[in-house]
Amino acid sequence: MLADFSPQWSAAIRFSLAALILWGFAAWQKAPLFTLTKTYGWRYLALGLIGISGLNLLFFFAMQTARADTAALIMATNPLLTTFLAWVLLREHPGWQRLAALPIALLGVAVVISEGNLTQLLKVQIVTGDWLMLAANVCWAFYNVLNRLLLPRNIHSTFNTTLVVTAGALVLLVIALFDPSPLPAHLSLASGLAMLGLVLGGTVFAYLFWNLGIARLGAGRTALFMNLVPVFAMLTAITLGTYPTAMQLLGGAIVFSGLLISMIPNRKPAPPPRRA
Repeated sequence: MLADFSPQWSAAIRFSLAALILWGFAAWQKAPLFTLTKTYGWRYLALGLIGISGLNLLFFFAMQTARADTAALIMATNPLLTTFLAWVLLREHPGWQRLAALPIALLGVAVVISEGNLTQLLKVQIVTGDWLMLAANVCWAFYNVLNRLLLPRNIHSTFNTTLVVTAGALVLLVIALFDPSPLPAHLSLASGLAMLGLVLGGTVFAYLFWNLGIARLGAGRTALFMNLVPVFAMLTAITLGTYPTAMQLLGGAIVFSGLLISMIPNRKPAPPPRRA
């Protein structure tokens, strides 16, 4: 997709199309979206700015100079940062399960990325893209926490997601209008299919399931699943003819073991999130 579109237009078109699909579904459900916008508009805008516009723009520009393995390792620290913020802002105590799962899952990600040679990670040189990726990581952590703090829980997750994605798409469209890169006269089949997959799988369903997960599991517990991104990227690469090494499979197993530990039931129920 990036072969035909600039990063700004890629993000803007992706979320604009996703917003249209979500609006269509919400209209079919007769959702009171305009009423929700009047009542909670600033909340949706804040989440759209942080979790969609900020995250995606920082991520796209970071990947222009950052190494993929370094970027993945930086994002793998997101569960730790989210857990800390959830503890401070939501009084969401992590419990011993998550405290034990965090370093285990992070170790698994490191094994996957380095293919078992952890000394490679010590030789990484910090570049501008790494700092941008760190900023994207902070945006996503705050989105996870503010999502649980700001979104009205008496509203269907689909309707909340529709308005958050819409807010982010509008901001991205405004930014894209200042991008001097021309739009392609013709869209290739590969770009069209990539856009379709990214809009449906990577945006509509991803944000719907993620927001629902935060509502049901809490911010810190849900963030742990971020560590599965490099694992599933490794497994998906099999379709392109790239097979994981034994050490990468071991790293994936370590990540899954950390998640299993975090899923052990906690006898003490989590307190309800504080309202803004």
